[in-house]
Order: sequence, then structure tokens, then C-alpha cells
Amino acid sequence: MELFFSKRINVIVAVFVFTLMVFNIYNIVNNTPMVPDQFWAQKIFYFHVPIAWIGFLSYLIVMIAGILYLINKKTVWDHLGFAAAEIGTLFVVLVLITGPIWAKPIWGTWWTWEPRLTTTLILFLIYVGYFMLRAFGGHPERTSRYAAVLGIVAFFDVPIIFYSVRFWEEKYQSHPQVEITKQNPEIVLPFLISLVIITILFSFMLKYRLHVLKVTHNRKID
Repeated sequence: MELFFSKRINVIVAVFVFTLMVFNIYNIVNNTPMVPDQFWAQKIFYFHVPIAWIGFLSYLIVMIAGILYLINKKTVWDHLGFAAAEIGTLFVVLVLITGPIWAKPIWGTWWTWEPRLTTTLILFLIYVGYFMLRAFGGHPERTSRYAAVLGIVAFFDVPIIFYSVRFWEEKYQSHPQVEITKQNPEIVLPFLISLVIITILFSFMLKYRLHVLKVTHNRKID
């Protein structure tokens, strides 16, 4: 792990990413409009939605890496799938935390078993099983193969989450149906800025985690 930050470029990028995140928080707190009836709770939207998108992007990477690993059995794809799964699950946990923080002042309750929240929780639980498989699966090559299959299957829950507002009748829905393109530019611009910055953060986290996995793997071989 020390080797990663021994490279000056990685230190510079880390400082750059940290600066972007500080700016993002400042921009959201100070420069985004208050929405009637939501007030401060609405500002979580600028974190919650980009975090969710990046979490789902991570799981897309897990699926693609899983397919490539099953095809050619290269360790690099196994590492990519594992790293993306870890980071994606971290982001989904943040989704499940920020969602209730928004919901309490808006819905009057921390949680409701509506379709989008429930299917997101199911996805998280699938990945709990994924990490249990990684930890206790036995033979490394077999574990990697099974994990790749599970990562591929798990991704099918992502479009279900996304389209849950259409799959279930409106009476079962509690989640706000927000089309970002129809929002006020004062909302759209900081949202897009937040999405870009969080994507950059994700990219850096993925690069770092891949480095750690590679170093750990090489030590085991030696």
C-alpha cells in the first residue's frame, strides 16, 4: 500500500480529489436552492442520487469483469470484479443511509417497504452473500469463478431497481419520481457537478484498491 502513495502523481491526484469533494460539499450547502417543503433535506439529493448511480456503475463493472474472467480466467478481471464489488457495496450502503435521512423529514418515517428501497436492500444482501463467498468459498480459483457468476446474476437487480417505478402500481410507490432534465438549471448544474466529482472519486478509489489487490496477490505468489 505504501508503494501507491510513494508515486508523486498518486499523491497529487489524492489531494485533487479531496479538494474537489470539499468544493462539492461547499457548493451544495451554499449554492443550491431550497426546495419548498423539503428545505435542507432536499440537499441530500445532490449526494444520494450520484452515489446511487456510481454504486450501480460499480456493479456493471462487476458483471463485465465476471464475464471476462469466465472467458479467459485472467486474474486482472477477478481483481477488477472484486474491487468494484467492494466499492459499489460501500456506495450502496451510503445510499441506504442517505435515503432514510431524506425520508424522515419528508415521509415522517425512516423506512418504508416501497419497491425501489426494497429492491435496493435486496441487492445489498446479495452482495453480502458475494463477500461471504469470497471469504469462505475455499479453493481460490473456484471461489473466483462462483463470485463471477454471482456478480453477473446480481446485476439483473439493477434494472429492476431503476424501473421499479414502472413495474409496480403508483399506489405502492413512495420514492420521488424526479426527472433531472426537467428540473431548474440551478438544481441541474450542481447535480451534474456532484455526479462528475463523485465519479472521479470512484475512479481513484478503484485504482487504489486494484493496486492493493495486485500487491497482495504478488506477495502470496512469492
